[in-house]
Amino acid sequence: MPFPARLLVSWAANAVVLAVVAAIFSGVTVHHSFWTLVWAAAVFGVLNTVLKPVLKLLTFPLALVTLGVAWFFVALMMLWLTGVIIGGFDISGFWTLVGATVIAWAVNLVLDRFLFRRHEADGRGRATVVLR
Repeated sequence: MPFPARLLVSWAANAVVLAVVAAIFSGVTVHHSFWTLVWAAAVFGVLNTVLKPVLKLLTFPLALVTLGVAWFFVALMMLWLTGVIIGGFDISGFWTLVGATVIAWAVNLVLDRFLFRRHEADGRGRATVVLR
């Protein structure tokens, strides 16, 4: 898949993730605005692409000691920062943020599994990229 198409699909997937989170938790609001959701998805995607890998690298020693739990808080921080940057996207309460992070992780896991399958053997020992 070409990079611009992958970027648009990823942006739409982030919008779906944030819409699901907002639908499940009453403490997550997008102020009934489609454009707030679109911009929040863009910011969430950029944070996950740029900042999250840097923070995961910096917290690697702590992640070793905590058996990876530290990285959950890195993911939690990405969602929290999205709310800070986008004024119309609000997450109220720590436990709402924790639940929203778990739901965002689960929905992204499903979307990555079915939408962005990386490689699959083609029967001749080579890997091919598959989009489903």
